[in-house]
Amino acid sequence: MKKSTLVFSFFILAKFLLQYIAVHPEFELHRDEFLHLDQARHLAWGYLSVPPFTSWVSVLIQFLGGGEFWTRFIPALLGALTIALVWDMIKRLGGNLFAQSLASVALLCSAMIRLNMLYQPNSVDILCFTLVPYTLIRYFEHKENKWLYGMALTFALAALNKYNIAFLGFGLLPALLITKQGSLFSNKHLYFSILLLIVLILPNIIWQINHGFPVLRHMELLKEYQLVNNSRLGFWMDQILFFYPSLGLWFLGLIYVLTSKKTKKYRFIGWTYIFTMGIFTYLHAKGYYAIGMYPVLIAFGSVWVSQWIPKESKRGKTEGNTPPVVPEMSITVIQALFSKKKYLLQTLILIIPPVLFSFAFDLIHPFYSPEKILESPPPYSKLGLNTWEDGKEYPIPQDFSDMLGWSELAGLVDEAYAQMPKDGRTLIICDNYGEAGAINFYTKTPGLEAFTMNADYLYWFDLEEPVDNLILVWTAQEKITDREINFFEEYKEIGKVTNPLSREKGTTVHYLRGAKVDVNPILEGEIKEKKQLWEERD
Repeated sequence: MKKSTLVFSFFILAKFLLQYIAVHPEFELHRDEFLHLDQARHLAWGYLSVPPFTSWVSVLIQFLGGGEFWTRFIPALLGALTIALVWDMIKRLGGNLFAQSLASVALLCSAMIRLNMLYQPNSVDILCFTLVPYTLIRYFEHKENKWLYGMALTFALAALNKYNIAFLGFGLLPALLITKQGSLFSNKHLYFSILLLIVLILPNIIWQINHGFPVLRHMELLKEYQLVNNSRLGFWMDQILFFYPSLGLWFLGLIYVLTSKKTKKYRFIGWTYIFTMGIFTYLHAKGYYAIGMYPVLIAFGSVWVSQWIPKESKRGKTEGNTPPVVPEMSITVIQALFSKKKYLLQTLILIIPPVLFSFAFDLIHPFYSPEKILESPPPYSKLGLNTWEDGKEYPIPQDFSDMLGWSELAGLVDEAYAQMPKDGRTLIICDNYGEAGAINFYTKTPGLEAFTMNADYLYWFDLEEPVDNLILVWTAQEKITDREINFFEEYKEIGKVTNPLSREKGTTVHYLRGAKVDVNPILEGEIKEKKQLWEERD
């Protein structure tokens, strides 16, 4: 086996190991992951939350056996594929094994461990953000038209995964136009590939049309409640922190691709970064939206850094002129010393990112057990990690809190369901999609399915049969009303989520048996009202 293959295998193995080490076994899945997994039960060409690709991946996870292991395996695999793509990209750019290793270390010791920790569209998004410039590098390498179709397929896959890829397209277009690579627009295969892209994403566009373009409502809500609170300075601070252990390697890559004669035909990549980041900055985007911009820059930066270290000739001699008066034995000694210093320097450069990353690894990932966090709280506040979206500080970061209490909640619902009469239909309605998805994931009751009038679940209700019993799962802030109780013959509280670190602490399971009125029209009215918020706009 070649040395390069062994080194590459080491980095891929390290990627998978780090992903599983980063999450303590007592932490469960994140609330967003449950929604994506439930989409596999309700396949469609679109959803309120995301395009359809994630649902297809969820079907694959189910085929593999489901469970937490496979749910975490998929984003880890996507992260490993991103490393593999950058590895080959560096080879195409003329980089050596050291450059490939440096880029791999930079990607491993970065925010990508945190991002690839969760089963969300972000992992595919980053892979596609990397694959687009890769296909163009391959195209401009030999002008093979197949890579234009590869780019179209990448854009289609990305668009069916997350609409974030549109911003890369808006940045790429002017970048190609202002560089010599603008000659690409005279190639008829570019337009055929664009036609292919449109055909591939057309079903999702039709779905959006039929449902009143809920993506626009999603953007409105995002702007109103989240993006408005993002500062442009904070956005750029995030960019620095995402890859801080590699000490600005991506920035070196940006300089290299914009200024070096060797990268003249790849200038468009640097300009794409500038234009796309300008759009993100103007729109007050979340910092992680732009993570996909960096793997390609890290590839260029690694190639440039590797060029700073003098090479040896094939005969083992240092490249450069040696004075004729230097004895042959002295030359041999000098070569040995140089070679030793070269590898020491390379080793030092490769070690720096892991050392710097180790200082924050246990803070930016759910590395410790919940018990240890309670007994000896890590200093999350030093990095501002425990400030939630409401502006208040809590014992742990919000994402970590969203990974606790779910199996406890599912157990309470199973208990309530077991007490219900066997005849008649029992419907489970939750306050949010995290609760509904978690119950469906962790339940031990065959056939049990929870719903919510939140997110995609709005379209999954089946109210053809009359509802005889209800199990309501309300958060601590949501109280059950006398009106709801009076609709049924019997009411009791089953229990509450008690996990002190869970965001769902206090979430209560309510048991309502024997409907005294027809509750189906009431539920249908509430569902219709919720749908109108997504499908109708002023």
